[in-house]
Parts: sequence; structure tokens; C-alpha cells
Amino acid sequence: MQRRTEPPFRADHVGSLLRPPALLAARQQFAAGTLDADGLRAVEDDAIRDVVAMQEEIGLQSATDGEFRRTSWHMDFIYQLGGITKTDEQIRVSMHNAEGENAFTTAGLAIREKIRLDEPIFADAYRYLASLTTTATPKLTIPSPSMVHYRAGIAAVDRSVYPDVEEFWSDLSAAYAAQVRAMADLGCRYLQLDDTSLAYLNDPAQRAQIAARGEDADHAHLRYIKQINAAVADRPEGMRITTHMCRGNYRSSWAAEGGYDFVAEALFGELDVDGFFCEFDDERSGGFAPLRFVPPGKQVVLGLVTTKTGRLEDPDDLKRRIDEASKYVPLDQLCLSPQCGFSSTVEGNALTLEEEVAKLRLIVQVAEDVWG
Repeated sequence: MQRRTEPPFRADHVGSLLRPPALLAARQQFAAGTLDADGLRAVEDDAIRDVVAMQEEIGLQSATDGEFRRTSWHMDFIYQLGGITKTDEQIRVSMHNAEGENAFTTAGLAIREKIRLDEPIFADAYRYLASLTTTATPKLTIPSPSMVHYRAGIAAVDRSVYPDVEEFWSDLSAAYAAQVRAMADLGCRYLQLDDTSLAYLNDPAQRAQIAARGEDADHAHLRYIKQINAAVADRPEGMRITTHMCRGNYRSSWAAEGGYDFVAEALFGELDVDGFFCEFDDERSGGFAPLRFVPPGKQVVLGLVTTKTGRLEDPDDLKRRIDEASKYVPLDQLCLSPQCGFSSTVEGNALTLEEEVAKLRLIVQVAEDVWG
């Protein structure tokens, strides 16, 4: 079995990486008004250059910019969509870790105009990333269309703008389709749609929250799959699109639990992507049985290496788990990665830069041992 020449790769990673101290300091200076936007961008550029070099030196076949220009993996994108407004409402997001609850508040959003793509989002960030990569395929990560809806629901949509909710969904997918085309025009051949909702909806507690706001929690995943498919339907030949589905990642905390069982048949059978990044790093993530619905031709990237702690996994344990997964999906359709990003928000998870690099090296090593 040989290494893959197109994404997702045997050894891959989700996207976000721990921000180095110099970048965190520059962000603080920018917030305090002692560093201007050009100064911040120069620090970002240097940090991204270094982190791309690190990924290539390790032997990864894909490289991201670590999401170093973002505060949040998803909201930095969503607030740039035309028609979406940041509101003063503070939404409480409940997260959990070994010590208990680790909640945070975030600004709300409202849809007060027709949704549209005014200009390609993250275009400059992608151009810079692509200018740096030499041996690795540049990968862009963006939140999926589902994330526009999941947090606040249809209540965030001004019904005088969208008296017909179907028009909202249609415009949302059209804006995303325009983004996909724009990225393809820039040369992007590896695009990832990050989508926590498709994992959250496996948790009965999450479905109860959706139902409590008057929405159809039992079929929400079908709506999301439909809208993602509409967004990616016209991608050009040679552009590979994956989706990453985890149960929350904020400062080593999580939001939901449970296997992929509830959504698995529709998700793996109907979602029109080339690969699925799935979280499988602990008991909270469930077993591999839902992977039996993955059809031929689709890759599953097993997120077996946790980004929540710095503890380094045993390579033999990872190989054993890959073998377990291969009982449901042929080994040739499997890849290996961390279960999530290392820094979904600017704060990052509770591990060091050295521990992050060790985990990425481990993934490359195990992938070479397993797939050659």
C-alpha cells in the first residue's frame, strides 16, 4: 500500500495550531493600540512562515497556516458573509473538561439582509499560505454552512428579509458555492469544511436544546447535509473537499458526547465530500461501528491522537485501533490525524508547542508504518 498523492493524506491534521508566544504578544499589543494592523500582519507572516516549515520538515503532505490570523475557527469567517451582523447579545456556550464545566460567552449573530458573498473570504490568507509551501499541499479550512445556523437557529433570521425560510437556505448555500469557486480560482485544491453540528447532533442533550427552541432536532442533520451538498456541487475537477466533525474544542474542553450512530447512515452515505475527519480519541467519541456506512471511494481520517492533552499516545495502541477500524472500512480508505485542531480559538489547548510537534511527528511515523 502506497502513500496517497491527493488529499486527505495518510498522515494529516485538522488545521489549527498553537499560536507562538510572539504572535500572542502581538495580538495583545494590537488590542491595546500599541501595534498597528501592518505590524500585526508582519508578525503573523513570520509565524506562518515558521509553522509551514515545521509541517513540511515533519513530513506532513498538507500544510495550513495554523489559522494564525483568526481568533475563532468559525466566527472570523461567518461574520464576513454578507447579510450577517454581529450583535450585542452574549451567548453562553457550555463546555466540559475533567475538572467540570468550562463555559464562555460569545457575541451573537443576526441575519438582517440577504446572505451573499461580497468578496472571497480568507483569499489573502490562502495566497500567502500557498506562496510558502514547497513540498506540502496548502489546505484551507472554513466553517461549514451548518455553523451559520446551529448556534442561534432560525430565530436569528429576520423573517421580513426571509419570509420563506427555504430562500435563506438557498442563499446560504449559494454564498458558499461562490466561496468554493473563488478558492478554486486561486488554485486551492484542498478545502475543508469544519462542522461540529454533525457530531453534536449525536448527543441527545444537544438535540434536546435544538428541540427546545422549536426546531426539528431529529432531522437537522439531513438539512445540513443537503445544504453542504448544494454548496460543493459545482466544485471543479481536482479540488478535494473534506469535512471535520468533532464535539467541541475550546481550551481542552468539549461540548458534546456520543458516537456517530445517530447521523451515520445519512452522513457517510449522502454527504458529497471526499473525506471525513472523525474524532475517535476517547470513549466519549464512541466506537468505529458507524463507519460501516462509509461507501467505497471515500476516505476516513481517524482522529485517534488527542489535542486535548500533551500526553503522547503509544504507537502500538494507535496501530491496534487502526486495525479495529479496518473491520468496518478497508484499510486503504483510512488515514490518521489528531481528533481536532490544537487551537480552535486563539487561546489554544493545554499543551506545549513541543508536545504539539511530537504528536504530529507520531502521526507521520505511524502512518508510514501502517501504509508505507
